[in-house]
Amino acid sequence: AAGIDMQILALTAPGVQVFDADTGTALAADSNDQLAEAVRKHPGRYAGMTAIAPQDPRRAALEIERGASRLGMKGIIVNSHTKGEYLADQKYWEIFEAAQAHDTPIYIHPREPGPRMVQPFIDYDLLRGDLGFGVEVAFHTQAIINAGVFDRFPDLKLVIGHGGEGIPYNLYRIDRTHFVRRENQRAKEVPSYYMKKNVFITNSGVAWAQMVMFAQQVLGVDQVLYAMDYPYQYDIEEVHAMDALPISYDDKKKFFQTNAERVFNLT
Repeated sequence: AAGIDMQILALTAPGVQVFDADTGTALAADSNDQLAEAVRKHPGRYAGMTAIAPQDPRRAALEIERGASRLGMKGIIVNSHTKGEYLADQKYWEIFEAAQAHDTPIYIHPREPGPRMVQPFIDYDLLRGDLGFGVEVAFHTQAIINAGVFDRFPDLKLVIGHGGEGIPYNLYRIDRTHFVRRENQRAKEVPSYYMKKNVFITNSGVAWAQMVMFAQQVLGVDQVLYAMDYPYQYDIEEVHAMDALPISYDDKKKFFQTNAERVFNLT
């Protein structure tokens, strides 16, 4: 009804990341088996992302391999922090190694901020999509960049939604700060370098022409993908609004179709 031909499905937040390592790993595998079966039944309509339990990075890497090699998954879903810890910590880098090896993008989906930062968001009713989700994923993404992950894994692909969680709008200032204070930043290049090379953003939940066009201008048309924030935000008019973007046909096709096909290896 919305004119969307293919949907990339994933286990939503908080996923399996709230459990102990054994439970989370088992539930992730079970979820992946069920999702792979749905994709097999409707291969022209669905693609799937592998759920992992970062609590055990080695088994998470093995599940990425199983998802890509045996289940036909096209991405990896990480529901941001795992009990307040982030993938920027080197103990999780086996996950990046597996993702790069299988050319499988990691999608960081929002959840509430971690236990060490969540209370002020609760106090002022800013926990979810209005601010908390975006702050949390923006922090996670920039932590990954600053830790030097993309220098160690130069072909790694990271996807974030909701217009890039505010990062494109702040990229000038982020780069300036990178030059001023570098003692704790291990990345070799400025953050915008990796945002334009390794990070892809979707407009999920943000059917706003100004945002999409700004992101395309700042990051490049190859880095910006269409997405609907289903099931949380489903409005057919959002598709119409994006179809009316005053951009070229070629750029619109990249936005709606070919960027996703390239990033998630859908063809």
